[in-house]
Amino acid sequence: MNAAGRLSLYGAGVVVAFGGAFGIAAAVVPDSAVANWTAAADDSSMADHAGMTGEDTAETATIPGVSLSGYGYELSPIAAPTGTGESGELSFQILDADGTALTAYESSHEKDLHLIVVRTDGTQFRHVHPTLDEATGTWTTSWEWTEAGSYRIYADFVPDVADGPDKVTLTRTVDVAGAFTPNPATATSTTSEVDGYTVTLDGDLTAGESSELTLSVTRDGQPVTTLQPYLGAFGHLVALRDGDLAYLHVHAEGDDPQDGDTAGPDIRFAAEAPTTGRYLLYLDFQVDGQVHTAEFVVDAGHGTGDTDTDDTHSDTGDGH
Repeated sequence: MNAAGRLSLYGAGVVVAFGGAFGIAAAVVPDSAVANWTAAADDSSMADHAGMTGEDTAETATIPGVSLSGYGYELSPIAAPTGTGESGELSFQILDADGTALTAYESSHEKDLHLIVVRTDGTQFRHVHPTLDEATGTWTTSWEWTEAGSYRIYADFVPDVADGPDKVTLTRTVDVAGAFTPNPATATSTTSEVDGYTVTLDGDLTAGESSELTLSVTRDGQPVTTLQPYLGAFGHLVALRDGDLAYLHVHAEGDDPQDGDTAGPDIRFAAEAPTTGRYLLYLDFQVDGQVHTAEFVVDAGHGTGDTDTDDTHSDTGDGH
């Protein structure tokens, strides 16, 4: 059964404020933008959308993808090989306010925790699902670094606790020893070639407004209509803001795919950039049991509702 026609739009809700340097790069935002975010955080509907509880405030809410702690949880230090070419394990814990390792998780997109790893220049992207030792609360996965450099590690999860947040994304930086040549600044690109597939992105990313993005998969010039469900959907999209690597995690939405369902060639998303600027997009899709990752670079412009002519102005909002 082809489910392409059933795909509808979805955006992961976030409320984001950028007011300082977070270890990788500084993101400077006018006071007006911070004030707008603070006001938004007081709106219970937006707070719920961002995964906050009623007790969360602008001071306690996590900034997605730029903080190692938030919502009462902390990402422990990461244990991993220290250099390239060393086989080993990557492991960590999610700690609560008392320093106790969390062991109860709700499944989100068919997994209890999503681990995203990317070098700070936007290359070497990986999305994996480690294994939890329920006795110790330690997450572990086999690991080897192929390139040196500084990496961001994202843990994306939902605690299975009473009155807990809807979603938590925490991050740490890991340095990998070895000769390192940063990737030069990447020009915008809406076409990606991966493993014999060509994926094209159509649509504009707009700050402060929901916009439609359509990703189309072809092979040898022919549309691919055999996309298989992956993590409960026909496509899985991660977006990182260039500079501070703030994190957005979105999925195509529709009727839950069943075994044997296929879709394609189009996968549609609704995405809203929190600010203007450049974004790195990574699309995971599955064909014949194999997951492929297409990468894109796009710029988010001002929305039609933005009347501010100052080029330094950045709006904040929820990606919906």
